[in-house]
Amino acid sequence: MSGRCGWAQGESMTAYHDNEWGVPVYDDRLLFEFLTLEGAQAGLTWSTILKRRENYRQALDNFRPEIITTYDEDKVAALLQNPGIIRNRLKIRSVIRNARAFVDIQGEFGSFSKYIWRFVDGKPLQNHLQSMSEIPAKTPQSEGMSKDLIKRGFTFVGPTICYAFMQAVGLVNDHTVDCFRYTELGGK
Repeated sequence: MSGRCGWAQGESMTAYHDNEWGVPVYDDRLLFEFLTLEGAQAGLTWSTILKRRENYRQALDNFRPEIITTYDEDKVAALLQNPGIIRNRLKIRSVIRNARAFVDIQGEFGSFSKYIWRFVDGKPLQNHLQSMSEIPAKTPQSEGMSKDLIKRGFTFVGPTICYAFMQAVGLVNDHTVDCFRYTELGGK
């Protein structure tokens, strides 16, 4: 197995694929980063968001939810003027709302990681995909996750966004079976 998933085209996408996509994440700050970026991606391509990732880190205090919960209207206005991020009012307000809900989950479960990994019983789901065309847009797990996150006050967390998040943070291994990362991340 020396291939690579077909979507990993271009330098930044290949580096992301080879080093991050599908690697299990347990760090709350990084989980919040990915959830935020997946929400920002809605209607756009991942490469568009990936190119702006560092700008997002700078604009959003390195995705620290405890700081983002304090953002006021002046901060929203400043973010809407920042050309380095997606300047969509609903998406920016969503980051603040989601940070508040994220902190609430941390309080209830001890960490967001403990909460989110429950949707896959604590271990990555191992899919056995032969081609990219088999990758689903959503699954029962992403639908359940979406429903629960929305109930807890999150926005921009529909089932498709949740599934992309699950793929990104390793809740599911969707590398195709001919990809070298498939076995590295537990596929058999």
